[in-house]
Formats: sequence, structure tokens, C-alpha cells
Amino acid sequence: MVVYIYSMRILSLILLVILLSCKNDANENSTVAADLQKESNIELDLTVYDFEGLKPYLKTMTDSVYVVNFWATWCAPCIKEMPYFEAINKKYKNKGVKVTLVSLDFPRKYESHLKPFIKKNKLTSEVVVLNDPDSNSWIPEINPDWSGAIPATLIFSKDNRAFYEQPFTFEELEAELLKFIN
Repeated sequence: MVVYIYSMRILSLILLVILLSCKNDANENSTVAADLQKESNIELDLTVYDFEGLKPYLKTMTDSVYVVNFWATWCAPCIKEMPYFEAINKKYKNKGVKVTLVSLDFPRKYESHLKPFIKKNKLTSEVVVLNDPDSNSWIPEINPDWSGAIPATLIFSKDNRAFYEQPFTFEELEAELLKFIN
């Protein structure tokens, strides 16, 4: 009988500890949920262009080097390489390099996919949206050999221009960029 009472006390104590720790987890989870809700309520304005509005992003007469990446949140290779563009932006922004991320997401997905992706990943590169359904006319203007597949990247300066219809690793992207800087 003494063993039974002792066992019940230990079991009660364990149950009490579990319940208290669950309560703390619930409080922490509700705090995290509230923080996420506050963060998702932060307004994020998207700049949306048709191709005519995007054209100034595709040429320069300055001494800067521009890296323009065409991507979308529904494109797995695009998402995989996104940190590399962010790293290039961070590493070279004070060296005359400007990274622009041109989203090709569908307008109905701006609020549900694109804006949350930008916030979650804390993108610091400039993000603009290209919303021009006449892709047959603007794709060849960006590069005549572009099939329209993404990810695709344009790196250019006032004297040089290169187009890549491929995903990059950080090392590959940096190597291509350095051809424009050195």
C-alpha cells in the first residue's frame, strides 16, 4: 500500500510538471503566433510594372553593374538560388553592384505567396514585379535566345551584357559577376 501511495505521488508530480511545461509552451506558442501575426500585418508595397516600366532596369549608362534575376515563388530552383543573390547583394552593394529580383508571380498570388516570401526571407535586394501577359514580345527583348524558362539572370554594365537561363550556386554567380567587376 505504501508503494502504491508513493507511486501515485510521483505520478502526480510528473503530471503536474508536464502540465506546467505545456502551459509555458502554449504561452510561448501564442506569443510567437502573435509576433508572426504582427509581422504579417506589416505593409509591404510591391512595385508592379509592365514591360515598358521594367525597361529602365535592363540597361544603363552608369559605371554600376546590374544583376537582374527573373524568378517566381512557384519555381523551386529560383527559391533555392535566392540566398545567393541576397549574398551577392550584401557583399557587393558598396562596390557598384545593384541586384534586382524581378518576380514573375501571378497577380492573384501577390498577397498569399509573394509578399509573405519577401517578409519571411527578409529580402534586401530590390524586388519588383513584372506583370505583362504579352511575354512573346518582351522575352526576346531581354534576350533573343531566352526560352522564357526561369530562373534566368541578366548581368550587365554599360559595356557588357550576359544572359543566363540557368540556376546558380553562389560560386558560379560570383564568378560571372566578377567578369564585370574586374
